[in-house]
Amino acid sequence: EALPNRTFMSNKFVDLLGTELQAKGGGNVKTIEALQGKKYVMLYFSAHWCPPCRGFTPVLASKYTTFGKERGIEVVFVSSDQDQPSFAKYFGTMPWLTIKFADRKRAQELGQRFGVRGIPSLVILDEDGEVITTEGRGKVEQYFDGVEPVSLFTMKNGLLLAYILS
Repeated sequence: EALPNRTFMSNKFVDLLGTELQAKGGGNVKTIEALQGKKYVMLYFSAHWCPPCRGFTPVLASKYTTFGKERGIEVVFVSSDQDQPSFAKYFGTMPWLTIKFADRKRAQELGQRFGVRGIPSLVILDEDGEVITTEGRGKVEQYFDGVEPVSLFTMKNGLLLAYILS
């Protein structure tokens, strides 16, 4: 019964990111297989020429390497680099997947879709490809260190009540 939802999730990520992502070492992986079973997919908009990006990337990489697998998190790099050699050198410092550099149109469309105005930017999607936040950069510890808040909303006497559980 969960199969249709998984198929929907997979197709949504394929529509968003393409059928294949590039892995470390230049090999390709099927998007469906790479993101299957992930609780969160983080789109990391960044570039080598951006000093704040070069400062944030090692922090994100450390969290990803330490906690990513156990927390069910995958990161996908969306490059704003201006040429293939710069992209390759910068991606070489990252432990996650990337949209292929040649797919510039997709990278631009993703930036527009998620309202990316500056980099570094981290967009966090849930397992179904729905946006949790476009302000993920400030919430890295919540997701990687396992203290993300869970919100429950309920209506009572016409009032929306929110409960925050941690």
